[in-house]
Amino acid sequence: MGGYFGGLLARGGADVTLIARGAHLAAMRERGLTVRSELYGEFTVPVRATDDPIEVGAVDLVLFCVKGYDLEAGARLSAPLVGPETTVIPVQNGIDIVERLEGILGEGQVLGGMTYVGGKIEAPGVVAQGGPMGELIFGELAGGTSERAERIADFLRGSGIGVELLSDIRSRLWEKFTVICATGGVLAVARLPFGAVFASPEASELMRGVMGEVENLARASNAGLAEGTAERLFDFLKANMDPEGRSSQLQDLEAGRRLELEFLNGTAVRLGRELGVPTPLNFAIYAALKPHVDGPVD
Repeated sequence: MGGYFGGLLARGGADVTLIARGAHLAAMRERGLTVRSELYGEFTVPVRATDDPIEVGAVDLVLFCVKGYDLEAGARLSAPLVGPETTVIPVQNGIDIVERLEGILGEGQVLGGMTYVGGKIEAPGVVAQGGPMGELIFGELAGGTSERAERIADFLRGSGIGVELLSDIRSRLWEKFTVICATGGVLAVARLPFGAVFASPEASELMRGVMGEVENLARASNAGLAEGTAERLFDFLKANMDPEGRSSQLQDLEAGRRLELEFLNGTAVRLGRELGVPTPLNFAIYAALKPHVDGPVD
């Protein structure tokens, strides 16, 4: 995601620096960054890239795009980028990302953020974006709007990034959390794509039930989700998802990579205990996938 959004910013003329490492960093320094996008086509741009944020110093905006399990380490690494006037927009899966980041980077400097962009590193220096959605979605977590959020939205749009600025980002974050706990969890447990899961009445009922538990968590958290949100989202997924599509957590499991499980069903279970909301289906998924959370089981 960092390469996708950073590449669009660089193409739009923004002063942008990418924080990267290893072969990906070396390739971008030597050949620039190539973005292959279903929305914007393929393009290559020269970019400034480093693995040391101290070289960059404080900036106006940080797009925080690491995986959930790298959140704390990434935040500590990013600290030199964050000054008194810096705004941070995260796009990780999860419902408590802002609070986690503010604990490291400072209270009040992080907006609620998310995206439905699907992407991957195809090769060092090459990132791919797939699917019809390419927007960065964000807003003030407390609700309403602000001058800084409007200013950032105008800047991003002017640099070629699709933006959805919301006055109720918290409820949208809960909607995505409802979806990702179900799709990430059920598809990974079943080791099957969407079509096979929806073809099974039992697997479909499991997905619907996981979503219902997360909706109950949202209501207990006063997130403003309307009753029936889980059913509406389930119907949308069943009608619109690519039958061969795989959730990112299923892809990570199949590839032997670490899982974001703690930030998904693990967080749902923890919040359920804190709020007194039963989450037996999320717990079952969490328990089944926990042995794989750090990669392949010996």
